[in-house]
Amino acid sequence: MAGLLFSLVALAVSVQCKNIIDLTGNSWTLTDQQGNVSIPGSVPSYSQLDLFAAGVIGDPLVGDNDVFDNWVGTSNWTYTSHPIAGLKHNTSTYLVFEGIDTFATISFCNTTVAAVNNQFRQWIFDVTSILASCPTPNPVLSLAFTAAPIEAAYLGNPNVTETSCLACLEVAYYYPGREFIRKQQSDFGWDWSPAFSPTGIWQPAYIVQLAPVSDIYVTNSMVDIYRQGQLNNIPPDQTQPWIVNASIDYIGELPKGATLKATILDPSGAPLVSGPLVGVTIANGTITGSVTVKGSPKLWWPIGYGAQTLYSMTLEIVASHTVLASVPKRVGFRTIVLNQSPISPAQEALGIAPGANWHFEINGNEIFAKGSNMVPPDPFWTRVTKADFQTLFETAVAGNQNMLRVWASGAYLPDYAYDLADEMGLMLWTELQFSDATYPIAGPFVENVLAEAAYQVRRLNHHPSLAVWCGNNEIEVGLADIGGANPPPALVELYEGLFLDSLLHAVWDQTRSISYTPSSVTNGYLSLDHSAALPMVERYENLTAGSVYGDTDYYDYDADIAFNLSTYPVGRFAAEFGFHSQPSYETYAAVLPASELSFNSSSILARNHHYPVNVTTFFSSYSDPPMPGNRTDRSLQGMGEMSTAAEMWLPSVAKKDPTSNFKAQIYATQIFQSEFYRSQIAFYRRGSGLPQRTLGSLYWMLNDIWAAPTWASVEYGGRWKMLHYGTKDIYEPVIIAPYHDAGTGDVQVWVTSDLWSPVKGTAQIQWYNWAGEALGNGTANMKAPLTVGKVNSTKVFEFNTFNITFPLTDAVAVLTVAVSGGGKSYTHTHRFYAQSLATPEVVSNIQNPNITVTHSGTNTFIVESKTLAAFVWLDLPAGVTGYFSDNGFWMLPGKKTVSFTVQHDTTAGKWSKSVTVDSLWTLATSA
Repeated sequence: MAGLLFSLVALAVSVQCKNIIDLTGNSWTLTDQQGNVSIPGSVPSYSQLDLFAAGVIGDPLVGDNDVFDNWVGTSNWTYTSHPIAGLKHNTSTYLVFEGIDTFATISFCNTTVAAVNNQFRQWIFDVTSILASCPTPNPVLSLAFTAAPIEAAYLGNPNVTETSCLACLEVAYYYPGREFIRKQQSDFGWDWSPAFSPTGIWQPAYIVQLAPVSDIYVTNSMVDIYRQGQLNNIPPDQTQPWIVNASIDYIGELPKGATLKATILDPSGAPLVSGPLVGVTIANGTITGSVTVKGSPKLWWPIGYGAQTLYSMTLEIVASHTVLASVPKRVGFRTIVLNQSPISPAQEALGIAPGANWHFEINGNEIFAKGSNMVPPDPFWTRVTKADFQTLFETAVAGNQNMLRVWASGAYLPDYAYDLADEMGLMLWTELQFSDATYPIAGPFVENVLAEAAYQVRRLNHHPSLAVWCGNNEIEVGLADIGGANPPPALVELYEGLFLDSLLHAVWDQTRSISYTPSSVTNGYLSLDHSAALPMVERYENLTAGSVYGDTDYYDYDADIAFNLSTYPVGRFAAEFGFHSQPSYETYAAVLPASELSFNSSSILARNHHYPVNVTTFFSSYSDPPMPGNRTDRSLQGMGEMSTAAEMWLPSVAKKDPTSNFKAQIYATQIFQSEFYRSQIAFYRRGSGLPQRTLGSLYWMLNDIWAAPTWASVEYGGRWKMLHYGTKDIYEPVIIAPYHDAGTGDVQVWVTSDLWSPVKGTAQIQWYNWAGEALGNGTANMKAPLTVGKVNSTKVFEFNTFNITFPLTDAVAVLTVAVSGGGKSYTHTHRFYAQSLATPEVVSNIQNPNITVTHSGTNTFIVESKTLAAFVWLDLPAGVTGYFSDNGFWMLPGKKTVSFTVQHDTTAGKWSKSVTVDSLWTLATSA
């Protein structure tokens, strides 16, 4: 039979006899447009993946293939279907593409249909007339792609009216010109990412044929749940009833009298809403209506603050008692607001510094956002699965996180990711896909991004986990880098034209339940007026001395000041901060040959994308270059920064064996990274009880996209770095932490709680030497009762290291807190040491703890140490991922039991016999 028939898909959304042909599968051919390559292709897929499957190129993530095979990302490719059978030639016919990446000319039956130019849009084309005149019963569909770097270079020409922009600037990576294209920006490279610039039909695609009478096909839908009278960005009246506004987008024609019905069932199956919506309107392929909910639905809460109550909802388009379309949803009732309003007199009376708020409120309650920033889990979205997100989100929750920032310059996440977040109670700060550049405001470009934003907002808005829509990543702070309070007018025009004049309305026109902020790092607004032509007027750097505004990011790679608290930013919310480290030996070994497994090998240097170059950017704090560049230069920044930090703060005795030396270097970079983040997170959390009233900490970054030196706390493949264990600990609901001024010797010890109930209990300090023996006959020990209020901090101890009578080179303070509140008990342990662990006198006092690890029962281990042991690290062999109940911990002489949660295991359980252990002693000895 000529050609492979496409399968028919029966969608139970209509009683009409529509014909839907699913175009996914392997019934495609991929060719380069020079005619040199012709291989089987698939949908959804990317050219790199199909070429890899056909043996034309190697695994893109192995070795140096990202460099050697980068010709794929700069080549033009064509996907051509096999002949498509089963079509009716005299009926309404549409091509429906859920996602095309990115620039393609679409042809059907040898006739040009359209050219597409946006990865993030749904594309729908009426091909009724083309099919009607098609001479063959089984037509062919083809998409001829232009490589994104080639198209970006073309669109960057100021004479191209579609994107004309003389003032556009960018932080440049591998390929320039990403600001002119609507494609995942990190596909052009980033300081943690390869630059594959993939091409392909990356989402499902269909041919839809409608019946002659009263037949429709649903293309999108939206549900917006808010309190009556609620307006975006303003905390609503929690006593008002709930409003449910719903709509369905469709192609086809609705008969007269069509209406919209909704049913919302509570978890027990009882109806909360049932019947026709009111105020139904039909326009431009969308039917919309609303209903006021009677009664008090159970609320959805983030993890740790209540239940994640979800309701089943069904939207139906009905005409003459016939259901034309039915759309299932799962929704939650909650209000979540990014509050950026001015600090009120009542707040000032509580000791909060004047300025403006910058925090999230859930169902009327201030919440401390604990979490991280996430990037794409893989360079190729078509091989990312729901199971991948399940594992990633479980990892975040296990790390005591309640919010993830879906960072701009990746892609909008699939619905199933938000479904999982809804279930787990993870709030998802969601960004429109613009980052570190100024973008065109030419008419065609803006029209394109408005269609993108409207589609994505409507698709995702019903999820209770959706926390905020943010216009971009770091662009507003970039303007401040250039001009302070007065950035160049041309750049302000670009910024406000896109993010305040256009995209703000793209969000607000669709939803009343979700706040919008134009940029991830911002000092907030000067004024907010929903009735004004420009509703939001930004503050930029027009600040008042003594006042506190906005959220911050912080990157400083000078290891000398890493733990100097005065260098950390003081703000209402910490949106980004971090330092890079190496991934594990096992993660490297999976993709690099043994000859390249050393700290500054050519392959690892090539994967370090954090290094300097002379390029023109508009962010003075960023200078990341096009790569590959000079590999020698890469050791100066990135690799050199990690080495310097580890050597400055940790023992660095060389090992006799090269492999042991490499593993020790990895271990040291991960220790420093974890300690640096712990210091900052504790600082920001303490700020909840200080005048700055800091109410959020999102570190950079949660996950990796490949095996490389990056800022991630979880490696590609799912292994936890020490960082993830460190942040898990410092994100506990109640923590105790020391705050040290090395210059004066002053130390303060604070207890912080993010709970909504006050807690009471006891805190204490006990001093030990490195042998694990109590010091000073207890004269320096302290114990005190304490109370911590709702989302607050309390100082419990104060002392000066210069007054300590025993040598600080052989002294560690163990801090503990035990409290109760809200019917639960909480404990936390921290430690304090006054000098760098690299100080020779300290190193000479570190003793061999002779640690043993005993496998005791299913996934349970007993760790025993003979002395005080620091950074005890249980390392996993290859073939298993998951997490220990604790790791990277400090322990006094004695035993500690830890358990392990398996996420993936290919060893049939044999991994448990190959767990190894390291401690600070590993770095202090040459063995």
